[in-house]
Amino acid sequence: MKLQDMIGLTVYEVEEGTEVGEIIDVVLDSNWNITGIELESKSFFSSHVKVVAWEDIVAYGEDAVMIRNKESIVKTDADHIPYTFLLGKNKLKDLQVLTASGTMLGRISDVYFDQKMGNTIVALEISDGLVTDLIEGRKWLPCSEGMSIGEESVLVPAMSEERLQKAINIVNG
Repeated sequence: MKLQDMIGLTVYEVEEGTEVGEIIDVVLDSNWNITGIELESKSFFSSHVKVVAWEDIVAYGEDAVMIRNKESIVKTDADHIPYTFLLGKNKLKDLQVLTASGTMLGRISDVYFDQKMGNTIVALEISDGLVTDLIEGRKWLPCSEGMSIGEESVLVPAMSEERLQKAINIVNG
């Protein structure tokens, strides 16, 4: 499943079966784990956001996300959120991906996680720009040991170039 596919899903709480909001972002940590979801907030001038911890998510699918109860929604200071996918100052989307040897692989366009593996990020979808995407398709880079998130880029081990090329060959036949 892609994180982009989670954005916009309706969130329900299972105790009363009521709709509690819509996902506007996904919260991550530096170890490539999803730690929660961010819900829409009516307050425009507050630095607080509404977050549901991953542990409070009972189920998620293509159409909706189910959380334990309304008490699962916690107001959090946006500055205390390590990383997000789409919004905020530490967002992953559009970060450049560089190898340790200094090769620019592209920019993050999406992030994959395997529902069977829980909340661990398994791969990055990388874009080289619209024209390259149309001609060659987007690249798929499996997450590996040693990948780190910086302020302006994601740094991947130099061997990731070979793994990326293998992934491209598999995807494009």
